[in-house]
Amino acid sequence: MAANSLDHAKHAVRTQVWDALTTADAAHDASVHGRIPNFKGAEEAAARLAALPAWRRASVVKAVPDKAQLPVRARALEEGKTVYMAVPKLAALKPFYLLDPASLTVPPAEAAASRTAGTIAPAVEVDALRPLDLIILGSVAVNRDGARIGKGAGYSDIEFALLTEAGLVSPETVIVTTVHTLQVTDTPIPTAEHDVSVDLIVTPDETVVCPNPHRPTGVHWSSLTAEKIAAIPALAARHAACRP
Repeated sequence: MAANSLDHAKHAVRTQVWDALTTADAAHDASVHGRIPNFKGAEEAAARLAALPAWRRASVVKAVPDKAQLPVRARALEEGKTVYMAVPKLAALKPFYLLDPASLTVPPAEAAASRTAGTIAPAVEVDALRPLDLIILGSVAVNRDGARIGKGAGYSDIEFALLTEAGLVSPETVIVTTVHTLQVTDTPIPTAEHDVSVDLIVTPDETVVCPNPHRPTGVHWSSLTAEKIAAIPALAARHAACRP
């Protein structure tokens, strides 16, 4: 599928899900359009995730900074897990905040908030991260095969590619998204080679184990514009290092 057609098809799925959430009053946002939905029931989804063996085994977690995953980040810190949270838009050469539960100066639920983390947690480079046991993604839509789409900026896919190239993601690393039930769609989700899939979908009511999820092996430079590369310092540095 051509890039423009792929983007159009993805946006159609996003719009379908955003409309469904709006109709059902299923999110806390004034408008979910253009966002990773801050869905109602996020705390229940976090509790369901915390009961899973993959969660209990994990000691190092990488998480998105979205509000929908705040309960997951808070719970991880409360349970003594190390959390790396992406800097919004990856807009720094050190693109992750290190939230060490042993060093927090505020309660875990406060530390896990994106704005607070930016003031209390050190930022670290990709190469400074420890190997990851669990990766938490936010999504707009996801299907039971594990294909997912975010709001369209591509940050989760870029993060995953950088972390993979740094050797921080292993076959044992579990990739999870927490979403509202209405975000789990039966509509086919078109994907490209650079799109990362999930191993598990956790809603407030259900856990879905996804068969054979796709994992990109690294950065797909051909899918990135010069503007996108320049806007993400860690990506720009990696690009410069790869050039002959």
